[in-house]
Amino acid sequence: MKYRSLAGPAAGIALPFGLYELIRRSPDWDVSFALPRGHFYIVTAVAFLALLIAVLVGIAGNRLRNIKVSFLALSFISLAEIFMIHGLSTPNFILHATHLPGMAAQASVLLASLWLWLSSLSSDHPLVAFLSRYQNLLVPVWTAALAALGITGLLLPHLADIIPLDIQPLNIMLALLTLGLNGYAMCRYYRSYLYSRFPLQIAIVYSGGWLILSQFIMITGEVWRASWWMYHFLLLASMVVMLVGLTAQYGDKRSLGGAFRSLFTTDPMERITSSMSPSVRSLMAATEKKDTYTAGHNFRVTLYALRLAEELRLPPDQLRALAQGTIVHDVGKLEVPDEILNKPGRLDPEERLIIEQHPVNGYNLCKRLGFMKEELAIIRWHHEKWDGTGYPDKLKAQQIPLMARIVAVADVYDALTSKRSYRQAMSHEEAMSFLAAQRGIHFDPLCVDAWERLCERDSSVAEYAVKNEFPSAASLSG
Repeated sequence: MKYRSLAGPAAGIALPFGLYELIRRSPDWDVSFALPRGHFYIVTAVAFLALLIAVLVGIAGNRLRNIKVSFLALSFISLAEIFMIHGLSTPNFILHATHLPGMAAQASVLLASLWLWLSSLSSDHPLVAFLSRYQNLLVPVWTAALAALGITGLLLPHLADIIPLDIQPLNIMLALLTLGLNGYAMCRYYRSYLYSRFPLQIAIVYSGGWLILSQFIMITGEVWRASWWMYHFLLLASMVVMLVGLTAQYGDKRSLGGAFRSLFTTDPMERITSSMSPSVRSLMAATEKKDTYTAGHNFRVTLYALRLAEELRLPPDQLRALAQGTIVHDVGKLEVPDEILNKPGRLDPEERLIIEQHPVNGYNLCKRLGFMKEELAIIRWHHEKWDGTGYPDKLKAQQIPLMARIVAVADVYDALTSKRSYRQAMSHEEAMSFLAAQRGIHFDPLCVDAWERLCERDSSVAEYAVKNEFPSAASLSG
């Protein structure tokens, strides 16, 4: 039952493979379609369209602050841009017959598989962490580098003869590498899909399988035969299915005008909701279903944290990261048993240990989903204390990232001023006294001082959260 969802991808790979073998082994069916002009126009046009889509996806990846989306865009770009060279170098159309078309086809699949593999790694993997530092540059630099490589190949096609990647044994080696990269990525994404059921994850399983099958057809098929043409359509299908998955996962239903208005709004709630990606809303919905108190708590803590961060003069990109990380800072509670999560009395030591694992649980979930390091820092370390007695990693003072220190103040302030089934809410003055008493013990003195200044200057900071109802994730995505 657990692996029933594997039937679709398995059939998606098995059926075209069976059709390919059936056609290839039937001389009456595997007729020759030597259509250089058609090949040139179809392949080039499709690849150019896919390239435009890929660049837009890359821009969206930066906006969403999700490194996996950026890597998937780079996979698109590699497949589209190098495959465009395959079309432009169609034998005996613009250029004479060279190894360039075959090499371009092989390279397009290999490079696409490489970025797909990178997207399957956790956000805290050293290589991913290194590339994340240059997220804004990845798409333009990679696009320009591939364009330069392609132009060089078209101007000097004889260079492809130096290392002919499209003949044995090099093409076999590339095929095995492609199989390994895609196989790893498909397993990682399928395992995540079993847990989260995100559409992008199952789309990548399909796409990876078709990339592997395309590589197999390139090696075993005969040029211009009907069976050989199949890999062109499989590569197109691979692009389309990833685009559909990305749209279903991250597509934003708001209008463009609404998106621009959200940049300049002064309404605190709109500022929070406008920064939330659809995947963040999905996590919120799952957390709310587990614990109804969490919805209002997450919004209030995010509101407080944003105001405190503004008081500390954090730049806009860090405010966005703060909003996305704080709104799901307790997502790890999904793995806490209900009887412990909703226990009205004091927790025993064993139950406390289970609760204290929720930052690690949330961190492990979100790093698999491509959250950036700033958001991950909030999720993992918002319960650390300035004196090093917090959890889960006993960090102290400046070892705790600033955003996590900000959220610690906001989180505790909201917990103290919120009514729960087992205790009454503190007044604002009582909560402020607690924060002051824990200054330099639990909390960063800089953050406590900034919160006190903010509340003295603008009393509406606390009043807004008390007087307003907060939307559910379901209503936001509806």
